[in-house]
Amino acid sequence: MTNGRVDVSDKTAISMPMRNLLSILAAVGIGVYAFFGIQERLSNIETRNTLMEADLIENTAFRIGWPRGEMGSLPADSEQFMLIEYMSSQLEKLQTQVEAMMHNKVNIMRLQEDMIEARENIEKLKDKLREANGG
Repeated sequence: MTNGRVDVSDKTAISMPMRNLLSILAAVGIGVYAFFGIQERLSNIETRNTLMEADLIENTAFRIGWPRGEMGSLPADSEQFMLIEYMSSQLEKLQTQVEAMMHNKVNIMRLQEDMIEARENIEKLKDKLREANGG
């Protein structure tokens, strides 16, 4: 050691109690173990976060798409739609029949008016015949 310099080489001997050396090795081992434990925990949290984000995106798509019918429908809904279609066709048939009956009503009203007029004419003819026959 000259001029406050420490020469270190592969032949330099260090004298240290074994207890201190074991303490240093134990501290390094605990530090390494803690570091990798923290790394594993962060990795697990990041993985869960990624999975939750994917689930959230799928949930949002489902929440928006299901009511619109973009993602299918329940069997009960399908059955109801079939019943609605059937009832709609039945309603159209009934509406056609009612419209046809409306035209019949007009015809019946016209025939009733014609019958009243025909009865009046028949009564007039009867009166003329009675007058002509003198009775």
